[in-house]
Amino acid sequence: MEAKDLKSIIEQVLQEMNVSSADGAAVAKAAEAAVEAPKAASEGISLEIPKKGVKLEPSVIEDGCLPDITEIDIRTQYLVENPVNKEAYADQKYLAPCRLGIGKAGARYKTLPQLEFRAAHSAAQDAVFNDVDEDFVKEQGLFIVQTQCDSKDTYLTRPDLGRKLSPEAVETIKEKCKKNPTVQIYVADGLSSAAVAANIGDLLPAILQGLESYNIDYGTPFFVKYGRVAVEDEISEITGADVVCTLIGERPGLITATSMSAYIAYKATVGMPEARRTVLSNIHSAGTVPAEAGAHIAEIIKIMLERKVSGTELKL
Repeated sequence: MEAKDLKSIIEQVLQEMNVSSADGAAVAKAAEAAVEAPKAASEGISLEIPKKGVKLEPSVIEDGCLPDITEIDIRTQYLVENPVNKEAYADQKYLAPCRLGIGKAGARYKTLPQLEFRAAHSAAQDAVFNDVDEDFVKEQGLFIVQTQCDSKDTYLTRPDLGRKLSPEAVETIKEKCKKNPTVQIYVADGLSSAAVAANIGDLLPAILQGLESYNIDYGTPFFVKYGRVAVEDEISEITGADVVCTLIGERPGLITATSMSAYIAYKATVGMPEARRTVLSNIHSAGTVPAEAGAHIAEIIKIMLERKVSGTELKL
């Protein structure tokens, strides 16, 4: 059937439906839209035929956008209606970025907190399942090695393989890293690629600057893909460093997906107890900010070298 014949039939049907007896042009426009519907559908465009008794109205294109709910600071968000002592509760809530004082709609959460919760859950999933951008890593001046995990799925299901370097990684570290440095620092993706992207640009330079200010020698920094914390023990043995420091993305929660931690050990060896590691955690924009954390890590390393101990034996 030709387009003009189809258009004529559609115009007749629309008139019989009394869609808009006062607006013949609108009926003709609707007929043209219906003729174009197959083409529009193939291009992903949705065209609707008006229902009986509904006058055709010109479409309105909104030029704005919805607000980004992930930018809301939940520490300042207080949604309880008719609170007894809002000021005192809100002051305490600000000190702990938890989902408190968000109110309810009957027995359920309100819409906004529910959407915020889902957004935070999505961010956490993205942080775990996405890989760190290799171009970003190279921009930080870091070369890349990999553990014995061959994929993200393997990394998540075989933690033991994330604690061991691949043979190629061992050779690369031996080739490119300074031998027997006082301190060896490296970055690992861990369970949050987002943490690496958000913090390393400020954190790593702050640590190196702090070590330089203490006249502490450090080795060549690099990046370990699919790395677990304990891979630092093997790195310590390969490089011969007195202190090894791992900067690693932490398991994301529903408050932040960008938290990073530093695991630092003196004379680390494969198979050593976890109690020999000193940890500085919650490095992110709403916790210990990266630049401040970097200065503190450098100070911890200085004290560690002076006392020749780490972990529970190191009293800070």
